Amino acid sequence: MNQNKQHWEKVFSTKNPNEVSWTQEYPKTSIDYLENLNLPKTTIIIDIGGGDSNFVDALLEKGYENIWVLDISATALEKAKKRLGDKAKLVHWIVSDITAFKTDIQFDFWHDRAVFHFVTDDESIQKYAHLVSQSIKENGHFLLGTFSENGPLKCSGLNIKQYDEITMKATFSKNFEAVKCFTENHTTPFNTTQNFQFCGFKKNNSNR
Repeated sequence: MNQNKQHWEKVFSTKNPNEVSWTQEYPKTSIDYLENLNLPKTTIIIDIGGGDSNFVDALLEKGYENIWVLDISATALEKAKKRLGDKAKLVHWIVSDITAFKTDIQFDFWHDRAVFHFVTDDESIQKYAHLVSQSIKENGHFLLGTFSENGPLKCSGLNIKQYDEITMKATFSKNFEAVKCFTENHTTPFNTTQNFQFCGFKKNNSNR
């Protein structure tokens, strides 16, 4: 088991949602962004690092039919499945490190809130950017959230890479146009504040 996987299996085995900083009772920002795109309910959606977050619950409640949830931690996904009960059968679950993920599926909407900032070395960042480019349909959408330059330098004891609007746009400019970028404060379950940088992107027609 690699160190990354070991770390996250331990986190999700030993902590409840109210004991980790990233927990949101309802992922309003992400759901609002998705709904504003007016995509059909058959839209193919992937949640990167979905873990045991409530994003998948909200997607199911909204009637989306093609949902994929990826996480490095099998424990996290098992927690989500248990919470969802029979509804878990409506979701495709993938246990994988994002930098090792391979797929032939073309997604309409790629959602990543707080995974990408754990990808800190240049080679892995480029690998991630290439993967997103290859895995999203022409005119498909991508919502990314990381800690901003006013956010923490670490999360769950690991170093992260902060982004601002300029650096985030530059990282994906080869294949994506930025549609909307904004910062947002996230209040953790322990009432501390983390500042996030979000950018919504659309895949360019001309590049692949």
